Amino acid sequence: MRGDILKKELGIFTFKDLLEHFPFRHVDKTKIDSIASLSPKNEYAQVAGRLNHFEIIGERNAKRLVAYLQDKTGEIELTWFQGINWIQKTLNTGQNYLVFGKLGFFMGNPQIVHPEIEPLTIEKTEGKKFLEPVYPSTEKLKAKGLSGRAMGKLTYALLQQINEKDLPENLPAAIIQQYHFISRFAAYNNIHFPLSDEMYNQSVRRLKFEELFFAQLRLGLRRSERHRFSQGWVFDKVGNLFNTFYNNYLPFQLTNAQKKVLKEIRKDVGSGRQMNRLLQGDVGSGKTIVALLSMLIAADNGFQSCIMAPTEILAQQHYNSIEDSLKDMPVNVRLLTGSLSAKEKKKVIKECEEGIVHILIGTHAVIEDKVQFKNLGFAVVDEQHKFGVAQRAQLWKKNTIPPHILIMTATPIPRTLALTAYGDLDYSVMDELPPGRQPIVTVHRYENTRPQVMDFVREEINKGRQAYYVYPLIEESLKVDYENLMKGFEEVKSFFPEPKYWISMVHGRQPAEQKETNMQRFVKGDTQILVGTTVIEVGVNVPNASVMVIESAEKFGLSQLHQLRGRVGRGSEKSFCILLTSNKITNEAKERLKALCATNDGFKIAEKDLEIRGPGDIEGTRQSGELNFKLASIVQDKIILETARNVAAAILEADPDLSMAENLPVKNYLHFQKSKTAWSKIS
Repeated sequence: MRGDILKKELGIFTFKDLLEHFPFRHVDKTKIDSIASLSPKNEYAQVAGRLNHFEIIGERNAKRLVAYLQDKTGEIELTWFQGINWIQKTLNTGQNYLVFGKLGFFMGNPQIVHPEIEPLTIEKTEGKKFLEPVYPSTEKLKAKGLSGRAMGKLTYALLQQINEKDLPENLPAAIIQQYHFISRFAAYNNIHFPLSDEMYNQSVRRLKFEELFFAQLRLGLRRSERHRFSQGWVFDKVGNLFNTFYNNYLPFQLTNAQKKVLKEIRKDVGSGRQMNRLLQGDVGSGKTIVALLSMLIAADNGFQSCIMAPTEILAQQHYNSIEDSLKDMPVNVRLLTGSLSAKEKKKVIKECEEGIVHILIGTHAVIEDKVQFKNLGFAVVDEQHKFGVAQRAQLWKKNTIPPHILIMTATPIPRTLALTAYGDLDYSVMDELPPGRQPIVTVHRYENTRPQVMDFVREEINKGRQAYYVYPLIEESLKVDYENLMKGFEEVKSFFPEPKYWISMVHGRQPAEQKETNMQRFVKGDTQILVGTTVIEVGVNVPNASVMVIESAEKFGLSQLHQLRGRVGRGSEKSFCILLTSNKITNEAKERLKALCATNDGFKIAEKDLEIRGPGDIEGTRQSGELNFKLASIVQDKIILETARNVAAAILEADPDLSMAENLPVKNYLHFQKSKTAWSKIS
C-alpha cells in the first residue's frame, strides 16, 4: 500500500529512486542549545529541559495549548494551535523533553510554535550525529504515514543495508582524484544524512557533476557515433554557381562569423558523413545568406536543396529574398505552401521530381509523401523547435542517403542550454551583425507617458519612416486580446487620422489573403503604420521601419520582445523600440524590461531569460530527456557543466568505445542505466 502511494505521488518505484529522492534542506539537531543563549539570530532551536506546566487557553476555534519548558538557564514557551487534544495526552508535567522547532520571540521571551517534542533519553542528551534531512512530501503521503520524517527513516534504513558494492564507482579513478571527489557511496550517505555542512556540499558537488557528466557523455557518444558511421553525400567542389554569386551578387561583405560558419559547413559536406549542424544567429545576423551559399554548393555538386519554415509568412519571406538574390542566375527557386492552388502545387511537385527545381522553399508541405526530389542533398530547417521530431525525420527519407541538415534558429540559446539540449549536434554561433547595422535604442515607458510616445512616433513618420504597434495575443484570452487590439487600433487612428496617415492592421483572425494584402501595403510603403499581434514577430522585413511600439510589454517573454525588436533596425537609419506598460507591473517584469533596454545582444538576453525564468518547459526547446536533472541546474551550475562537458569530450576523444580499463566504471554504469535494473522494486 505504501509502495503504491510512493509510486503515484513521488514516482518512486525502486530503491534507487528512493535514494535519489533528495532532501530539499537539513536541520541541525547535532547540538542542544541552552535556553538563555537563544537569540533572534537563531532560525531553529533544539532545547532540552523539564516540563513545568501546561494549560489550554481560550475556547472553541480560539483554543491553544501552552506549555513551559525549563533548563538550568531559563524557560521557553511552547504553543500548539492544532491537535491539542492528542498532544495534551502525551505531555507529563515534571518529565524531561527534547524539543525542536522554529524559534520566535514574544515580548522578548523565546517561543516555539508547533514544536517537535519527544521524551529525553540518555541517547538523546547530546543531539544527533548528523544533520537531519527534510524531504518534500504531499498531503496524501502524510495521510498514509509518509511524512518527511517517515521518508527520512525509510532512507536511513535503506542506507544501513547497503555498502560500497551496491553503489560502485562510475567515474574513472583519475577523475575522482583530479577533482577531489568523495566516493559515490559517501556522497549518497552525506547528501541525505551529512555529518557536517562541508560533507553535504562535497556530496552535492560530486552528484551534480555525475548527472551533468553522464548527460554530456551520452550526447557525445551519439555525436561520435554519427560522425563515425553516418553516411552523407560528398560535395567535393565549390563551383560556378557559388563563385558567380559570391563574386558578383553578394549584397554585402560577409562578416567573420558568417565566413567561419561557411567554412564549418564546407568541411562537413565534404567529409562523406551526414552533416547535422545547428546554426544559432541573433536577429539580423545573416543566417539566410549562409544557408543560400550552402545551397549553391549543393547545386554545384548536382544536388537539390529545400528550406522548411514554420509559417507561410516566413516561407514567403525566404522565397522573396532568395528569388530576388538569384534573379540573374540560372537557379530555379520554387515556393510550396498550403495556400497554393492545386494546379500550382502539382506543377511545383512535378518540377521537384524531375530535378528542374534547385531550391524548394515551403512550410511543412515540403515533407508530405507526395513531394519527391530527384536528388535532395541539403535541407535547411528554420526555427526547428516549432517542428516535432517526427516531422523533421521526414526530411531524412527524401533520398537514399539522408541529406545534410542545417538547423537554423533566430532565438539565441544560452550556451549552457545549447550544451545540454543540443549537445549531440555540431553547432555554430553567429554573434556578429553585418556592417552598417545601428544598435536599436530601447526604452521603457509607462502608460501615463502615452501622448509623448505618440508625438515621438509622429516625428519619425514625418521624417518619412514607418512604425509598428504590436499588441499581445494570449491563447487563453483570445477574445479579450482581440478586443484590446481593436481598441488599440482605434486609439492609434485617433492619434494618426486619415488621410494624412494610413494604417494597416494584421491579426490571426483575418483571412490569409487579407493579412497578406495589409502586410504588403506596409512593405511597399503605402501605409506608414502597421498595427498587429505577434504575427509580425517573424516574416516582415521593412528597412524603412524605424519604430517598434510594444503595447503591454510586460505580458511578453524576453526572447519574444527581442524578436519583435528585431523587426526594426534593418536599414541605415537609427531605430527605436518603445516598451509601453501599465503604471503598475511586477518586479520580475521590470527586471525583464530592464535587461532588454540594457543590451541588443540576443545571447546575453537569452542568458538573462534563463536566469529569470529558469529552464521551464525545456520540451519546447528540444524533445529531450537530457535536462531532467534531480540536482544539477544549467543556470546555477554553469561551471560544473563546462567541466563535465570537457571531461566527457576528453574521454571520448581518447577512447570512443570506452574500452580502456580505466573507463570500465563509466561503461558499466551506462549499461546499468540502459538496462533499467536498479536493485529490486519497492513493493
